[in-house]
Amino acid sequence: MLNMAFRTVIFTLIALFPVSSFCTEEKELKIAYPDFYPFFSETRQGRLTGFFYEIVTEAIQQRMGIPVEWTQMPWKRCQFQVQAGTYDAMITVPTEERLVYSVTHPTPFYKKEIRLFTYSGHKRLAEIEAIRTIADIQQGGFSVITYSGYSWNANNIERIGIPTIDTSEVHNVWKMLAAERGDLVIEWPVGARAGIEQAGAAAGIIETDVALEAMPFHLLIGKKSEYRDIIDEFNIVIEKMLEDGSITDIVSKYE
Repeated sequence: MLNMAFRTVIFTLIALFPVSSFCTEEKELKIAYPDFYPFFSETRQGRLTGFFYEIVTEAIQQRMGIPVEWTQMPWKRCQFQVQAGTYDAMITVPTEERLVYSVTHPTPFYKKEIRLFTYSGHKRLAEIEAIRTIADIQQGGFSVITYSGYSWNANNIERIGIPTIDTSEVHNVWKMLAAERGDLVIEWPVGARAGIEQAGAAAGIIETDVALEAMPFHLLIGKKSEYRDIIDEFNIVIEKMLEDGSITDIVSKYE
């Protein structure tokens, strides 16, 4: 009799509360990103695209089964939101400063070669094309235009005293360079070409053959995030994607 009564209570509870009340859906991993084609960009139809977006979506959502939510914001704010724990992750170059508040994986999924750009008609173009190191930029007395939150520039250019002109929006660096507000922009050619076109500054800018280094890109997950422990599994997935050619296939669509 007691068993019958117990079963009646259980069935009544199930009827009152659907199964979904007892099971919660997996929380989305929230990624903050800047609008920077072809890493991440939104089409006119509102669809997110870009090869960083595709690589990370394939790795985390498709292969690891974790839903991902993407939110666009200025780059400086992306870093602040991950540090504060409001967002789980961002995609960038690991630095000593960023690794204070985030964790990352050993294998970069992309290496970005950065080059020197200058404005058309620069009177010292021959000297610029002869630059081989950051020390050469400093010794030549050249100035560099950059955007807020670009830590590579802060750590490698500003830190040693090279004059820097700052702007809050990435695409504005090309308008400023074409307007001769500074001597150089140091940027990745693929992304630069898209930004130059967006700024309508193609006629006023020269891309040189001077390459300074290759910057490694990683997923950084904030130490306050519930997802910080997936980073080792993410690295395994990324290594498999590098081996099977998936990342090469994705990147080739944008280059």
